Amino acid sequence: MRILVTGGAGFIGSAVARRTVNHTPHQVLVFDKLTYAGNLASLKVIADDPRFSFVKGDICDRAAVDKALQGFRPHWIMNLAAESHVDRSIDGPAEFIHTNVVGTGVMLEAALGYWKAADAEIRDAFRFHHISTDEVFGSLGEEGLFREDTPYAPNSPYSASKAGSDHLVRAWRHTYKLPTVQTNCSNNYGPYHFPEKLIPLVILNALEGKPLPVYGRGENVRDWLHVEDHAEALLAVVERGKPGESYNIGGRAERRNLEVVHAICDFVDELSPRPGSRRDLITYVVDRPGHDLRYAIDASKIERELGWKPARSFESGLRETVQWYLANAPWWTAIRSGAYRGERLGVSV
Repeated sequence: MRILVTGGAGFIGSAVARRTVNHTPHQVLVFDKLTYAGNLASLKVIADDPRFSFVKGDICDRAAVDKALQGFRPHWIMNLAAESHVDRSIDGPAEFIHTNVVGTGVMLEAALGYWKAADAEIRDAFRFHHISTDEVFGSLGEEGLFREDTPYAPNSPYSASKAGSDHLVRAWRHTYKLPTVQTNCSNNYGPYHFPEKLIPLVILNALEGKPLPVYGRGENVRDWLHVEDHAEALLAVVERGKPGESYNIGGRAERRNLEVVHAICDFVDELSPRPGSRRDLITYVVDRPGHDLRYAIDASKIERELGWKPARSFESGLRETVQWYLANAPWWTAIRSGAYRGERLGVSV
């Protein structure tokens, strides 16, 4: 199959592109605007493969999307292009609404026109796979799990924009019969992760001897999913998922944020030792406005229907992640010296 991956130079999108080339017979076209979080270096390992190609483009640009569709003629579209950082959405929500809501609307309109005009071979196989987040469901208490039928209750500008895009996908399926599938995932971690998010930021600050910021008292709980496991799940959904269905993808690895930071400190101490403990660098900072207490995914549907389960435990995946950052300093030093220096975001309330 031919797969068009929007946002394919980002963290999750690049993992999908690498897995497609390295573990499937499919062809992949990455369509990416190359914002601050898009990085062609994350695709370097597959850049010379004849089944990989790249087009710089914006999902809000209908002409560019149409040109990519007509030139590549994909069987499947995997829509990963999005603004994704909650703190940035607090500081500048308009960009999130534009990319995540308007951009998804543009992609759906373009996909519908392309699908209706396609030949039978493409039309019969076609899927529009929209990739979303568990944050659209809001915040859990101490018990319970997000299921596919959990009511939406987004609490941040980011999650509200993703909820809007999810509803558009549902509407295009219901109204126009576009063959769509949707996934909502828990927090991802792993290699090639832009260092504004918790795990890569803590790893790099720990290596550099900088403060390790923890919101509030570190009691917020997240379910963690290794990005390579997530990429495998996404390909399973686009290959075998039932049109009109949604699938929750999680790692069954709930951890309090403080537990995550402690584990990172211990791995960095083990793998890059220095006098003292990196735990001494932990600094408690004013909490994020409207910080959801707990997310947790019930992934039993995708496990039952598609046979997918995460291959890594959180501990093995986190150790692997710390080792990757230690071994790939050129990838992240280029970012730390330019686009992002680890400054605090999301305090404009």
